[in-house]
Amino acid sequence: MLTCVSVSLALGGCATFSQDGGFDGVKKTSAEHIKQEIVWSKTEAEQKAVADRVAELLKTPLNADSAVQLALLNNKDLQASFYQLGISEADVVQAGRLPNPKFSMLYARNDGDYKIEQALTFNIFSLVTMPKMLEIERSNFEKTKRSVALDVLNLAHETRLAYFNAVAANERLSYSEQVKESAEASAELANRMVKAGNWNALEQATEQSFYAEAIVEYANSKNQQTSAHEALSRLLALPLDQLVLEKRLPDLPQTIDELHAYEKTAFEQRLDLQAMRLETQALAKQLGLTKTTRFINVLEIGPARVLEGRRGDPYKKGVDISFELPLFDWGSAKVAKAEATYMQAVNRTAQLAINAQSEIREAYSRYQTNYEVAKHYRDEIVPLRKKVLQENQLRYNGMLISPFELFANARAQVASVNSYIATLNEFWLAETALQMSLIGSASKEGK
Repeated sequence: MLTCVSVSLALGGCATFSQDGGFDGVKKTSAEHIKQEIVWSKTEAEQKAVADRVAELLKTPLNADSAVQLALLNNKDLQASFYQLGISEADVVQAGRLPNPKFSMLYARNDGDYKIEQALTFNIFSLVTMPKMLEIERSNFEKTKRSVALDVLNLAHETRLAYFNAVAANERLSYSEQVKESAEASAELANRMVKAGNWNALEQATEQSFYAEAIVEYANSKNQQTSAHEALSRLLALPLDQLVLEKRLPDLPQTIDELHAYEKTAFEQRLDLQAMRLETQALAKQLGLTKTTRFINVLEIGPARVLEGRRGDPYKKGVDISFELPLFDWGSAKVAKAEATYMQAVNRTAQLAINAQSEIREAYSRYQTNYEVAKHYRDEIVPLRKKVLQENQLRYNGMLISPFELFANARAQVASVNSYIATLNEFWLAETALQMSLIGSASKEGK
């Protein structure tokens, strides 16, 4: 029995709680993909430091990077994900601890005769299974670290999408308001000209319809702005009145990278593939454990002593052994289940690798197309619309065209700028999605 206790103490010391709780691994993985910091604020001092950092970030207008930093510091779902590390590490520590010994006693008395049985048993079979179980839980802990790191990167991805949508919504609302004001001025002028007898009802109705549509478009833009801001507010866990964003979307870059630059490192970086590989390895180890334990599920041994007879008679000493006999269940079903589960994971990992390659190609195609479209608007359509407006302004000054034609050209020029904003926003959304495709599948579309 002394030997069992010694082994128990030795093995029990194999798994202890780490100082960082696995968080350093998450920080390291996250830092490979994003430059923002993450904090697991468990103490009151840490929470105060985070609150001070949040207040500091809110002093200046937010760009995409500072918005991501705010989300990583302040989002409560992410903090909840960090506690999954604690749960998983507790499973590791538990797997490294042997079950407590059991004490049993039987006491019977009849007319001065006694029967007393006392036994202290220990599940020695756990000595066989514990190294395997500990190895499995450690593998699961590593998988949890990667899963939590993926939660961090998913939040960064969703925040960037929400930020770009919010800034674009602000710009679209501003230009929609300009169109509405132009249409309102045109409609008012039309009313005056009808009263003066210079216009007919058809021409008046045409200008009034432009104004009516502009009012609807402005209302829709206002609603879209509210939705975009609320989506960002939820991710940052901050009220709208504390959020001040930059006025414009970032400019379109001069060039973009080729597809092979992204495909080359994809399978080294994808965290979901790494997690699936770890899961498959853990299942393989578990299959080995299942084959080991298929015949004997419980084996307990320990010292026992028995008293039969008078109270003063000596105890009979011996050993109490108990175990399950495989009379009905030989464990074949457990092994078959484990093998099927393992092959299921192998095939899912293979399909995930195929999907990852496809997702990168699809994301790059969207990224490239939106770049070309936005570049065409910036370099061709918007300058042409501006030039047309300038030429018509000269013609209007020379009284060669009516003010209504000038209003119409002004609206067309504003519409082209509005379309450029939409395509520029689509480019930045596509660029964010492409970067996420190198890390893992996004949990949400973010749009």
